[in-house]
Amino acid sequence: MSENVIYGINGPVVTIKGKTDLQMLEMVYVGEAGLVGEVIGLDDNTTTIQVYEETTGLKPGEKVISTGGPMCVTLGPGIITNIFDGIERPLGALEKNFGAFIGKGTSVPSLDTEKEWDVTVTVSVGEHLKGGDIYATCPETAIITHKVMVPPELEGEVIFCAENGKYRLNDTIIKIRDAKGTEHELTLCQKWPIRTPRPVAKRLPSSKPLITGQRIIDTVFPIAKGGAAAIPGGFGTGKTMTQHQLAKWCDADIIIYVGCGERGNEMTQALTEFGEIMDPKSGRPLTDRTVLIANTSNMPVAAREASIYTGITLAEYYRDMGYHTAIMADSTSRWAEALREISGRLEEMPADEGFPAYLPSRLAEFYERAGYVETLNDKEGSITIIGAVSPQGSDFSEPVTQNTKRFTRCFWALDKSLAYARHYPAINWNNSYSEYIGDLSKWYNENIGEDFLKYREEICSILLDENSLMEIVKLIGADVLPDDQKLVIEIARVVRVGFLQQNAFHADDTFVSLEKQMKMMQVILHLYHKCKKIVAKQIPISKIIQLGVFDKLVKMKYDIPNNRLDMFDEYITEIDNALAAYLK
Repeated sequence: MSENVIYGINGPVVTIKGKTDLQMLEMVYVGEAGLVGEVIGLDDNTTTIQVYEETTGLKPGEKVISTGGPMCVTLGPGIITNIFDGIERPLGALEKNFGAFIGKGTSVPSLDTEKEWDVTVTVSVGEHLKGGDIYATCPETAIITHKVMVPPELEGEVIFCAENGKYRLNDTIIKIRDAKGTEHELTLCQKWPIRTPRPVAKRLPSSKPLITGQRIIDTVFPIAKGGAAAIPGGFGTGKTMTQHQLAKWCDADIIIYVGCGERGNEMTQALTEFGEIMDPKSGRPLTDRTVLIANTSNMPVAAREASIYTGITLAEYYRDMGYHTAIMADSTSRWAEALREISGRLEEMPADEGFPAYLPSRLAEFYERAGYVETLNDKEGSITIIGAVSPQGSDFSEPVTQNTKRFTRCFWALDKSLAYARHYPAINWNNSYSEYIGDLSKWYNENIGEDFLKYREEICSILLDENSLMEIVKLIGADVLPDDQKLVIEIARVVRVGFLQQNAFHADDTFVSLEKQMKMMQVILHLYHKCKKIVAKQIPISKIIQLGVFDKLVKMKYDIPNNRLDMFDEYITEIDNALAAYLK
């Protein structure tokens, strides 16, 4: 362990004068309190360190102690159901030991080292193991089996195996002798640097959708498993609410929720809600497959920068076990603001709006860690990243939003006017897009039906036509439009209110299967095609509206239970009967 002395302190940035033996991105302990820090700059005369804790009270002359390794997280059983801060300190254990307010330099193990796990060893003496191979399993929660893997860089022959039974985190489970004859003791946990992506065998095409149960996402702007999406929106447009809903209902096996620089009351709400919600797939609490990383806006700014990397490393670890993980980053704008603040302290040359010139490359590093992959142990796993962006004043031309668009293929633009009109999700269908339709078309055709994408295309066309017509209506009013254009506006209202708008608090409407989504589109388009024939006969659209069929379709999302899809046939029959007199 080498020792060095603090020369200068500027907020979270600490400098050391003179030549040191510290390495770039090495983790260090700063000052008498032992604050966690990371080396971010080196030259002949100065070493620059960013500190992940509050530096108040730190003085020049205090020692900086090297650890000899990079900033790492501990990976092992006990991650799921836990709540961590940005550098993987367990907040529950910190509160238990130090009270509600975390003191500087306080440290407890990331994972409970005393808890005993019911371990099943899956290998035997004499077997040859390579990086990523599973050598033991244990039930981490009632629905997640933890698979303990050989570290990616290690390979060798098993020379010792423990018996099946109860073991603590740091107990030796197996021993491996590598090609050089060195023996390695493997426990239930391993360390991994947060800024280094975990290796995979190969990347695979993203050809399966992440099903969320939200109609505007699943049908209109879908995201693939292993894809990346951005949710930009101004204050109060529902970014956090949308991410909470996706975390609750998407069909990922494991959810990593990173509250990066968010308000404390929002994080409290997330923690409370996730504990109360029952997972629809397992009937267990949602926390049984959720990891929460809470880094609120009043926590040290440098830890906010690290929280994103901590979250994605945990996601990669479970992906390597063969799970499909989804990481909700809320919000990447707060993370970018942390980069900007630290960059300013370092006196680096600013780029657009004061953000550092390396903002695009940092965003690319993060979003490129998403993907559908074949793991080192020949399983398939994925990481889907859904990042919220908080542009000031809902200005989507600002640097974080624009650069995020470059690295994501799905863009769910939240709209302030929709949010204030209580239209949830407040995703603006005119400003949003998804580039995954082509990749997912084969899956939709094989699993839902070949009509699904045909219906989707026609629904999108109706919304596009309505957008053009509303420009005319704003200028000269709706009365002057011909009846065929009035029909487009009426059917678009049914699509917007009856299909795109969703009620998160309604038992049947909070999550809707793809089969029900297709049936809803089928009924809406059936009405549209029948009405087009009637309007072509010069019959006024006002007479059809008086029949009440349009309003009935707006309410069908509530009136038809999710387990009674046969009722849609009754709606089609009712539409035919109601319009029969005009079609003779």
